[in-house]
Formats: sequence, C-alpha cells, structure tokens
Amino acid sequence: MPTRRIAVLADSDTRWKWGASVARQIAPGAALDAYFLRSRSTPTERQLAEVGIVPDTQRELPATELVDCAEFADADVVVMAIVGGTVLSLIHSLGLAWEGREHRPVVVTGYVGVVYEKMIDGLMTRAGSDIILANSRYDADRFGTALASIGMDQSSVVECALPFLDGDPYQPSEDRPFTLTFAVQPSVPKGKASRTKLLERAAAHARRHPDRLVLMKLRSLPGEHTTHVEADPYQLLIDELAEPAPPNLQLVYGNMGEVLDRTDLLVTVSSTAALESMHRGIPTAILSDFGVREAHGNHYFVHSGCLASWDELDDGALPQPDPAWTAAQGIGKSDPYAAARARIAALRASGPLPTLRPYYTPQKAGVYLGGLLERNGFDEKGRPLPVPLGANDANRMKAAVRRAARKSAKSLYRVGYQKVAPTLRRWGQM
Repeated sequence: MPTRRIAVLADSDTRWKWGASVARQIAPGAALDAYFLRSRSTPTERQLAEVGIVPDTQRELPATELVDCAEFADADVVVMAIVGGTVLSLIHSLGLAWEGREHRPVVVTGYVGVVYEKMIDGLMTRAGSDIILANSRYDADRFGTALASIGMDQSSVVECALPFLDGDPYQPSEDRPFTLTFAVQPSVPKGKASRTKLLERAAAHARRHPDRLVLMKLRSLPGEHTTHVEADPYQLLIDELAEPAPPNLQLVYGNMGEVLDRTDLLVTVSSTAALESMHRGIPTAILSDFGVREAHGNHYFVHSGCLASWDELDDGALPQPDPAWTAAQGIGKSDPYAAARARIAALRASGPLPTLRPYYTPQKAGVYLGGLLERNGFDEKGRPLPVPLGANDANRMKAAVRRAARKSAKSLYRVGYQKVAPTLRRWGQM
C-alpha cells in the first residue's frame, strides 16, 4: 500500500529541514503537507526557501488544533519534527482523539541531529510513537535497550541516518579559490567575547591565506529566529572588529548543500554540517579552540580524528575522519531509509493500527505529563484548555504581529542595521 500523503509537523527551520528530508526519504512520491507550530521560531518564507523542499500545502497553527484536524488525521504518515515535550503531549492527546478510528497515520519521530545529551529524556517522550528513527547503529542499540527495559516496544526503533547526508562526492577544483567554510551555530560558542574571538581568528586565517576564500555560513538574518536563540549575530560583530575584515572573508547565506558544493575545508564547533561534509569526503575540522566540552557538543566528535585548532588550520591541516567512526555514525550508508519504508509498509498492511499510548501516563507520571500538557495547551483528556474570554482576539492580534514581523524580517534588517551597509555592499554577498 503506497504512502500517498505525508504530513510533517515542525516548529523551526532546522526541524523542518530534518522532517521534510525524512519525508522525501521514506515516501519520495507522496504529497507533502507542512504543519508549522506557532511559536517564536516558526520559520520565515526565506528560511523555508533556504531548505529547498517545497511542501504541497502548508499551515501555521497551535498544537491544540491538530486533535480535531481531519486532514492531519487522514494522512498516511505523520513525521513529528518537534521538541520531545510537544511530541509527548501530542502522542497522548492524538491517541485519545484517534481512538476507535479505522484509519490513523503512522507516527514517526526522531532526532534532528546527533544525540549527544539527554538521551533518556528525549527517548522517553518519544516512546509510544510507531517509529523512532535512530541516526546510527550506536543510537539504535541504546534506544532499543532502554525501551525494552521500561516495557515499551523496542521494534519501534528503526536504524537510518541523518536524512540530509547527500550531495556529490568532493572533488578539488582549480577553477575557483580554495574555500574554507565555517558553519555558524546560533549559540555555540556562546557570548559576545567568544564569538568575536572566533570571527577574529577567521579573519586572521583569511589574511594569512590571501589566496583562500573564507566563508562564514550564516543561519539567519537578524530578526529571524532559529531553534536556538542567537544573541550576538556575526553580521553585527564583524563591523566591530579592531581591524577591518579582509576582502576574502565573506558572510553568506543559502542552502548548506550548495555552499558545500564549493567548499574545500569545512570548519565548525559542533554543527551537523560536519557530518554532511564528512559524508561527501570534504576535509572537516571540529574546532578545539574553545575547549572540547559537553556544553559545546563537540565532545561527540572526540573519536572522529577531526579535532583541530585555528593554529593547525593556519599551518595547512586538512583533517579526515576515521572510517570506523563515520561508519558507526551512519555516514556513507546506501539507502539508509529502506528499513523505515519497510516498517511503514508492514504497519499499514497489518490492519487498523493500535491506539497511540505514550510511556508517560497520568498514572505513571501525572505531575510531569500534566505540566507538559498544560504548557502545550491541553488538559489531561487531551482536549484544548478553555481559552479565557477575550483571549481569542488577543491571540489573533499576536499572531498577526508575528506574521507581519516574519514577512518584514529583511526590511527590518536593512533599516535596523544601516551602519553595516557599506560593509555589506563591499562584500556583495548579503
């Protein structure tokens, strides 16, 4: 039974990229419906365009509207690309709303990037979904063991890989300058001083290697929101450098895959762009200047063989990952979503799906579950909480303001940051 309609529920640009990419992997020919949860990080049209996957339909709504949404319930597959607490709230609430239906979607959850912290926390909130995607054999083993230990179905764990590991293999080119790309993260490193120091080192590398092009691959325009808050954007910090940035240091936007097409060395603190780069065979450096720390997420790459400092990069280092490590992370797998497609087909062919039931119930964890349900607008029965009198008008006004703010992000950028305009014109990259 082919999958004809797949719905992706997302709450940020990063999670949309993951969810939409998963959808294309597990059901390449299906109609794609996008549901964006209304929040501070709801992606703008520019951010959606940068991802490069265009849905057939899209809606923006609060989570509470999904329990009575007939189109959502009629999808063949639902991919939940949202935070774990909201996943749990919806598995609980949709399980109650869909109980007794002859048809309900196959519910797929997973992790947007590498699982380097809070593994149990995230897994327990996803337990009860039909499929939990694991991005590597290592993750699949520990997820399955944990679920079996709490009496949940470990067969729901399906090994795959990050869905955006694609693109052509790396080939050096003499038709362009050697290009070092730094993959920016909104909150790593954190703090103006650290981010300024990082920018200064990138500028110093560009001065030391005038024949190289050094790109700072940005995530968002000032005024746009991402999964993590960016308090000190490089677009502003670069204008505050003690020494003007050299012309071969440029700030760029765009699809990460397209930027990697012209990259000879990818540098980052801990972005999943490193895995995309490794998948293609591009030399990849995990920056050690700010320490190898759980707080930065770069401890995940300790065994990769790719830790390097700016000093080492200045001296010509071109790190290559350890093949055994990359294999363990699901990098380089052929058709990594074959098992997920087979699992979906088997579930849909087995007759009516069982009722969705999360691990956390009012009886097992009433305080924790109740708090998450309330935070997402639900009561214990999975119904939307009553809206106070007059709140609808206020909510509509807030929603209108948010929509207007997102649509005008570029205009706000131009108006609000006139002081960097000469620099932007000189670079010609913005």
